[in-house]
Amino acid sequence: MDLLNTLVDKGIRRLPTTREEALAVLATSDDDLLDVVAAAGRVRRHWFGRRVKLNYLVNLKSGLCPEDCSYCSQRLGSGADILKYTWLKPDDASRAAAAGLAGGAKRVCLVASGRGPTDRDVDRVSDTIRAIKDGNEGVEVCACLGLLSDGQAERLREAGADAYNHNLNTSEATYGGITTTHTYADRVDTVRKAHAAGLSPCSGLIAGMGESDEDLVDVVLALRALDPDSVPVNFLIPFEGTPLAKEWNLTPQRCLRILAMVRFVCPDVEVRIAGGREVHLRTMQPLALHLANSVFLGDYLTSEGQAGRADLEMIADAGFEVEGADRVTLPAHRAAPGTNGGCHGGEPDGAVCATEASACGTGTAGCGTGAAEGASAEAAASAEAPRPDLVAVRRRGAGTDVAPNA
Repeated sequence: MDLLNTLVDKGIRRLPTTREEALAVLATSDDDLLDVVAAAGRVRRHWFGRRVKLNYLVNLKSGLCPEDCSYCSQRLGSGADILKYTWLKPDDASRAAAAGLAGGAKRVCLVASGRGPTDRDVDRVSDTIRAIKDGNEGVEVCACLGLLSDGQAERLREAGADAYNHNLNTSEATYGGITTTHTYADRVDTVRKAHAAGLSPCSGLIAGMGESDEDLVDVVLALRALDPDSVPVNFLIPFEGTPLAKEWNLTPQRCLRILAMVRFVCPDVEVRIAGGREVHLRTMQPLALHLANSVFLGDYLTSEGQAGRADLEMIADAGFEVEGADRVTLPAHRAAPGTNGGCHGGEPDGAVCATEASACGTGTAGCGTGAAEGASAEAAASAEAPRPDLVAVRRRGAGTDVAPNA
């Protein structure tokens, strides 16, 4: 399996995976899935060992968004029966964050629905960042507030924010079919603003919206060009009441191939399993830890995740360890101030990995499974029947009087 051997070697040496190679990973068959996971797992362990970083979401403001993103339960016109509330006070948000930190999270992600923050909103979030940091030494705080105006990223950085999340979600070619109230270029601009302000850039994607293999590869290559430190991989949660409620295009096997492709393209980056893992990976979640080195603990923005204790048991049972607050997540060449990580050159952070693995030649479809274009059709044909029973709307934690799940 020459392809996998090549990709492991490239991942360890931080040489760029080509578009054809990334498509070939997605086109591999289920029979070759464990080989793909093993190969990408070698790259993951080379850069991150067996550490798993835990992140915890706090939804500062839920619902009532003026944007029309088709995948989102908080969108304009959404009929999803989600929690709706306005801004949490800093003390309330800090208490919500404390539950995740007590469960082992080292990063708190502060999220608010909306097109983007006003200057007053930035003040609110800045107060919240200070409240969380004052009570929790060493905690990382990531803000996710939508499109940023000039100067807002700098203000968040001054308040103590460490990172900013703004996902590209899908390829530029198909973005207009998902959202019409802002553009793909708007999203790219916000990621660049955060990066320029000294915030660690966090930007990822959503899989399962009916996209092709080419769309998935193109968005990941676009992310690589933006050079984020972390790439969250979301799997669409098809909420009833949203335009994509009938999109059930993912199998556990497809999710694992997507994660493996992301790892090969972005070998030394924090790859995070984000929303939808319980819905689409289900009992295959432990295998995904061999590909991603970061997960969200507990619940998400508007949906419930599996019990926090179950997350910790899964990590331990799979032979991994929760990354402590005293460890730096990124390899030294990415974590050092003033460096540009990318995927070229550099040395690992001390983790050891033998160069091994493989598949078919560069530019081919995979291991006898047909062309990459055919893989999308195969994935659609093998997608499982809808499982709305697996989509649990969040009724606890932030914005409620019920204890959070962490």
